[in-house]
Amino acid sequence: MELTEAINNRRSIRRFESTEISDDVILTLIDAATKAPSWKNSQVSRYYVVKELREEVISCLPNFNQMSVENAPVLIVSTVVDTRSGYDREGNYETHLKEGFAYFDNGLQIENLCLKAYEEGLGTLIMGIYDNEQLRNVLEIPEEEIITVVIALGVPAIKPEMPKRKELTAITKFK
Repeated sequence: MELTEAINNRRSIRRFESTEISDDVILTLIDAATKAPSWKNSQVSRYYVVKELREEVISCLPNFNQMSVENAPVLIVSTVVDTRSGYDREGNYETHLKEGFAYFDNGLQIENLCLKAYEEGLGTLIMGIYDNEQLRNVLEIPEEEIITVVIALGVPAIKPEMPKRKELTAITKFK
């Protein structure tokens, strides 16, 4: 598959088949995620693959997302290790983005994961609204990690159209 095809055709999936996904496939997706660059190779992203505690994690989501992922066989919760990306060894910011650089690094990895999932015939839904404390408790996520997203993973039951995109001339400035 060409990268351009994956970029142009990957969509957020809000209805999944309940087909099981093997651990090997999931590890392939996470391996693709880890190939993304990170601040000084800090590699701050972490992944909690949820199968057995799926219902408990789904209960941490708002109702509209609960309905979207009810058949998704896998949820992946991603976190970042706090105060590593964008910082020097003494814990001082090295960029005006401050702690924001960790989220940038994580976003690069998540996009790799989603594109690889598409290549594998799978769909994803990235969700940023959840009960942070409940999710942290259910998965026993340490305090030094910041939860960034919950990703539903599974075989798509629908093929959504691409939402309208802004014109390139509206978002690009040549100087």
